[in-house]
Amino acid sequence: MKSIKNMQRKNVMVMSLLCGTALSTLPVGVMAQSSTDNATPRVRDEITVTATRREQSVTDVPYNISAVSGAAIDAAKTYDSAELLRSIPGVGVVDRGARNSGTLNQVRIRGLSVDGNALGDYAVSSVASVSTYVNETPIFANFLLRDLERVEVLRGPQGTLYGSGSLGGTIRYITRDPQLGEFSGSASGSLSHAEGSGSAGYTVDGVLNVPLFADAALRVVGSWADYPGITDYVNLYELDAGGIPVAPNGILDPAATYREQKDADYLEQWMLRATLLWEPTDAISIKAMHARQSDDVGGRRQQTVNSDGFGRPYQEYENGSIQLEPSSRDLNTSSLEVNVDLGFATLTSSTSHYDHNGESTSENTGFYAQAGFLGFYYNYPRPMASAVRSYADEAVVQEIRLVSDTQSTFDYVIGGFYRKQQIESTQQSYLRGFKSWWDTLLPFASGAVTGDQDFDYGRVENFEELAAFGELTWHITPDVDLTGGIRYFDNTSENTTFIDLPLYTGVFTPTTAFFETSEDDVLFKGNLSWRYTDSDMIYATVSEGYRRGGSNAVPLTGTFAEDPGWQRYDADSVVNYEAGLKGNRNGLIYDLSVFYIDWSDPQLNTSTTNWGFFAVQNGGSARTMGVEAHVDGYFAEDFHYSLGYTYVDAELTEDFFAPDNAVTPFALDGARLPGAPEHMLNWAVDYTHDLSTDWSLFARVDGFYQSESRNSVGTSPTFNVPLEGFQIWNSTLTLSNGPVSASLWVKNIFNEEGVTGVFTEAYMGTSPSQGYFGNANKEMISLPRTVGISATYSF
Repeated sequence: MKSIKNMQRKNVMVMSLLCGTALSTLPVGVMAQSSTDNATPRVRDEITVTATRREQSVTDVPYNISAVSGAAIDAAKTYDSAELLRSIPGVGVVDRGARNSGTLNQVRIRGLSVDGNALGDYAVSSVASVSTYVNETPIFANFLLRDLERVEVLRGPQGTLYGSGSLGGTIRYITRDPQLGEFSGSASGSLSHAEGSGSAGYTVDGVLNVPLFADAALRVVGSWADYPGITDYVNLYELDAGGIPVAPNGILDPAATYREQKDADYLEQWMLRATLLWEPTDAISIKAMHARQSDDVGGRRQQTVNSDGFGRPYQEYENGSIQLEPSSRDLNTSSLEVNVDLGFATLTSSTSHYDHNGESTSENTGFYAQAGFLGFYYNYPRPMASAVRSYADEAVVQEIRLVSDTQSTFDYVIGGFYRKQQIESTQQSYLRGFKSWWDTLLPFASGAVTGDQDFDYGRVENFEELAAFGELTWHITPDVDLTGGIRYFDNTSENTTFIDLPLYTGVFTPTTAFFETSEDDVLFKGNLSWRYTDSDMIYATVSEGYRRGGSNAVPLTGTFAEDPGWQRYDADSVVNYEAGLKGNRNGLIYDLSVFYIDWSDPQLNTSTTNWGFFAVQNGGSARTMGVEAHVDGYFAEDFHYSLGYTYVDAELTEDFFAPDNAVTPFALDGARLPGAPEHMLNWAVDYTHDLSTDWSLFARVDGFYQSESRNSVGTSPTFNVPLEGFQIWNSTLTLSNGPVSASLWVKNIFNEEGVTGVFTEAYMGTSPSQGYFGNANKEMISLPRTVGISATYSF
């Protein structure tokens, strides 16, 4: 098996080199238009974006931005957000599959993250280093990619316009607006089979655009997906009616009964979105939207390596957990956007509310098996440690801004922002069957154990943010612009944390801790751009970004006392220095940028030293620097290509210490930041051709490559292990006849594992000496080779 994989990798590398060589040996003029070719070159329609809060072409935005149109997403049959983000130069993602996909945003841009890649089972305290928006709402939703107008990716800190969490950049998902005066829609479906799965999956999607009046329209989008899963849980306990492992020879005997469940990581999800657009006058536009999505996932798309406690080696797509690990979530979001053209400027008000909640069960038995200090209560027959977790995130967001027209010497954007947010997370852990075993073994002391629950934790944070922002652009000459930006923010946070170890009666006293923090500061941005020809621009930017601080609210006295250094964590901030070239020459769109980022007080999601409270701590400093390049154009009339390359060098620049340990560093100066490969490549070639007056053909091959990366930043080999580089190729073939189209597509053609995170065996392994014969180590693999067919009817 290994030799075959190696041969495949070599073959794919050769193909990559050949494609890259072919591109690099073509002169730029040939890629745009051959001087000997009389045919008119095809010019790609440039995407209009609103990243600067006014409509501009991508090549007119004076910093590094990418945009993917919804039409391109549909044409490539991109159903998965990880695949979409990998197609965009410079964007990395930890791909955990569908389970808990809305819990934690692990998108990485420019290497700005110190969190380990294996996070994601629980909701962390700090916000992500890349902010995400759905239209005007700042939310990490991981919605299905249906009926989008475009996706915008802004690289580098965007602190002035987008506020907290935009350290590495900002991703904006823009949905399609209703079309006035038009009755239209589409219906589509797909059928697919993934490597390792025992059956096929399917999706059904529909779009309906209905004109209500001459000045109003409603657009409704619905989607249903049902995938059978690929992962086989091969070491599951047989459970009785109470969910306790079956004891075939009596409770005190160590024997257990096991079973297998194939394709355990099934996915069922649905999404419904309705948008109402009303334009009562030429100067007023009102848009209301509501969206809901629900996900049910049966287990992890994560495989175990090595062997179980019986010495049996695990095969591909097998998971060694002794219990199933389902997750579910529900998301509702509503928004109201009003735009008023005042003549000299446009006034925009955006009001939104969202409610996002979910829960999951995680296998903790392997963790306890490796944590020797827990053996005083863990070592009992048929051990089964379940961590039942939940999260909830609810917020009201209001932004109002005034954006000038572009006819004067000075342009401006001024605005205000308000957010009120409540974030909750819980964990109840259970040692399934412990109480029954204890009462049978020591009936005279049955009162000493309360039940199976051994851990009870809850955190509630109320966060409030008030900000004022503005950017002013001076058009020094028709070709030279100077922009300055500023954002003032004032944040308050209240955190209440509860913890208890209720297993043994009267041993521990439940504790509730409360702490309040506040912070305010000012962010700056400066940008100078020069359009030195009608088609080419050079720019330089200095920008700041930040991520809000908060409180961990740990107890300082009593049973669960922690060091006061854990009580709060500060905001972290970056200063970005960037210069670049971009332009559009006869259909050849290009951009090239270099950047250097200083990162102060980087936030790390971790746990406290004494009692394992989920907490955030600050480090000293880090830095990232690199190069980003992208070209997009046509070989000839029908052949379109895109090629992107990113180099990132990301590392700590100071030793990283825990708040209560200034002697032994957690991570060392010079350590590479996790999830930040040095090299990333994106490529795509597509062919569009009219076969006749009725029939047309579209064919596409695309791919992604990333070099080796690290799983964690710390010194411990239990977490900080290397992750091999990998590449993933996809292809699509579509035939269209008028309103009908049919597609054949393949994802991950060469079936690469594409591991982006690991729970190592040293952290969560097997331990037959303690009665644990499963194995909880896991590799987070990419979606295996998947072959599908799709059909669409538009009207």
